[in-house]
Amino acid sequence: MRALIDLIVQNKHWFVFLLLEVTSLVFLFSYNGYQRSVYFTTANDVVGSTYNVISGITSYLHLQEANYELEATNEELRKEVYEMRQQLEAIQQDSMKRLPALPLKYDVVPAQIVNMTLHKSSNFITINKGEADGIRPEMGVICSRGVVGIVYMTSRHYSIVMPLLNVNSKISCRLRGSDYFGSLVWQRGYADIAYVTSVPRHAPVKEKTIVETNGYSDIFPPGLPIGVVQRVGDSPDGMSYFLRVKLFTNFSTLREVSVITNYHSPERRMLEEMAQDPARQDSVLNSQEKQKELEDKKRKDAEEKEEKEQLELERIKQQLEREHSSSIAVPLNENKVSTDTVR
Repeated sequence: MRALIDLIVQNKHWFVFLLLEVTSLVFLFSYNGYQRSVYFTTANDVVGSTYNVISGITSYLHLQEANYELEATNEELRKEVYEMRQQLEAIQQDSMKRLPALPLKYDVVPAQIVNMTLHKSSNFITINKGEADGIRPEMGVICSRGVVGIVYMTSRHYSIVMPLLNVNSKISCRLRGSDYFGSLVWQRGYADIAYVTSVPRHAPVKEKTIVETNGYSDIFPPGLPIGVVQRVGDSPDGMSYFLRVKLFTNFSTLREVSVITNYHSPERRMLEEMAQDPARQDSVLNSQEKQKELEDKKRKDAEEKEEKEQLELERIKQQLEREHSSSIAVPLNENKVSTDTVR
């Protein structure tokens, strides 16, 4: 304390000078508007620059901590992406296990459901694909779990699908692992229950048997899952089984479907229609006979042409042999004449 007092006493003139300077500056900036504005402007610039420098230093000092936080966030995001990828692969594998591979003659057109009814007797589904996408009536519609229904009507960009949940729907099906088949129908009631009719009484039917498409129509390929048998009962006439089936397709949460096409179906359908129409049968038989006659005529013409070519080749061959023989005979005759002359 003594040293501090001595320092002040020794440098009292400097402290007096500083005090007077501060007092003068206070009076200057307090009673003069221009100097006061210059002071505040300069002070703000200095303070702002100072704060900017301090902020930069603080940010730099906390940069490592921010990096740690970003790395932790990235690690959490990577884990979420990995889990979502695993779930997606599991869903894809589950879909592949449920649905057999479609034959090469089939193609799949994905579509989304834009409207659907579930609690009417004649339910319908509207999808956002139509004739512009190659969709036509009587094409099968499936999802990742099984059969959905059949295309009923089409427009340029939309299609109406008759699902399994329609009293007019009738899908030909069979019991997996056997050749016994029947028809899948729906009765008003539950949105996940349908029934299989016309299964013969001697068929070995058990609960939990898979019901699948049998491929008898050109709409669905064989082996597409439809549902599982819940209960085995008798038909009203007692001549066949009446099976209660729980459908695999969950129509209440259904959003994505696929329309399958069969490139051979027009040819098959035309042939079957001809077989049921006697007039078309006669026309087909006549056209087949004409086609056969035309093929026979072409074959005969080809045989005659080949025979003529063979004769011409034989003639040319004989002519070449004669010319060759005559060319050999001339030198022999000349040699004989020269020998006789020498004698």
